Parts: sequence; C-alpha cells; structure tokens
Amino acid sequence: DTQEYRAFCEAQALWLEDYALYMALKDSFEGHEWLRWPEKIRLRDAEEVELWSGLLEEERDFWKFCQYKFFEQWARIRTYAKQNGVQIIGDIPIYVALDSADVWVHGELFQLDEQRRPTCVAGVPPDAFSETGQLWGNPIYRWDVLRERNYDWWMQRIDWARRSYDLVRLDHFRGFESFWMVPYGEETAVGGHWEKGPGMDLIGKIKEKYGESIIAEDLGLLTDEVRQLLWDSGFPGMKVLQF
Repeated sequence: DTQEYRAFCEAQALWLEDYALYMALKDSFEGHEWLRWPEKIRLRDAEEVELWSGLLEEERDFWKFCQYKFFEQWARIRTYAKQNGVQIIGDIPIYVALDSADVWVHGELFQLDEQRRPTCVAGVPPDAFSETGQLWGNPIYRWDVLRERNYDWWMQRIDWARRSYDLVRLDHFRGFESFWMVPYGEETAVGGHWEKGPGMDLIGKIKEKYGESIIAEDLGLLTDEVRQLLWDSGFPGMKVLQF
C-alpha cells in the first residue's frame, strides 16, 4: 500500500472500483458471466452491492493491484518507446463485451430488457466473404440516452485511451454513421437491419477535443454517408495495400 498505489487508485477511480468488484464477483461465481449471477447482484441492488463489496474487500484489492502493476509496466514501455522515437497507436473498440464491467455497471446505456438481457446485438451483414454475415454478439448502445448525457461515457473512454496511447484508432468508424443491429438470440447476422448512429453529433465532439490524435478505421462497406462523415471529421482513414 504505497503512495504511488494510492495515487493510481485515486486517478483511475472512474472505472477501477467497478472493475475490481466485477472481477472479484466473477471469481466467486465460478467464472460465470454476470448474466448468470444471483438476481439481486446481477441487477445491482444497492444493498447487495454494498454487502458483496465488504465481503470481497481482499479480492477487490488484488484486482486493483494487478491493474496497478500492469499500468506501471505499460508506463515503462511508453517511456522507452518515446525515448526511441516510437509512437504507440491504441485501438478503441466501438463496442464492449456483453460480459464486462461496462455493461454490468452501465446497463442504462445499452439496449437491455428489464432483466438486463440484451434485446439486440451487433454484427455486420452478409457480404462477399460470408453468406451469413458476422454475428459479434456485443450489446448495442442506446444512443438516445448517451446523447442526452452529452456522450459523457464515450468521451471518458476516448480521454482514457488518449492518455494511454499517443494516437487512438476509432474501430469500425462506419458504425458511427449507421450500424447493423440483430435481434438477440439469432444464430446468424442475416436477420439484422441498419440503424442510424450518432454521426457528427458525437464525432464532432471527439474532433473538437482530440482531433489531432485520432485515426478512423474506415474499412468495410463504405457508403457515401460514411465517406461524408469521414470527410467532415477530418480524421485520417486507412488503406489496405494488399488484400
């Protein structure tokens, strides 16, 4: 319990406490995804969260310490890279995993039912490479809720990534213009449909604050609308030289 460790925990409080409790609980429930946890803790009943936080204090400290050591080592790698004139590009996935602290803690930001099970999931439609498309299974955002909150959670993600890397690559950029949404429980992505993403409403905020350090992963099926969004963003895109 050093001063450096306490400073780290304080600096990362936005996500670290939730993550540590989530990992400690996952261990307690034999590694099962949070959707299979007992109902009260799955639905984050306040008293239940407090109870388990107390019961698993040592386990929570273990997971926080693991993160502390990881980022201590990561900082050394970044320093070494910088000393040798190397910049590091970090990826920020457009979606998060269903079985994650993000979805367990921030369920209101995702399209979940009253039992916190997803109503729809992400993927991409059938194309030249796959007759059934790709069923990724990630929960889809409630962009309307995020818009009302001025995209606070997304901006926090970008800010954290920006501080962790020199440049940040926005994964699946086309999904910010429109995304493929598949009903939960489908076995392939065929039955999905396109929905409009946040577009410049979010991208403009990212551009304003972090524009110089963002790269768009603009691969995949690009429409005129996606190309326009890329142009409006001013972010450099990507080119595959050999496929």
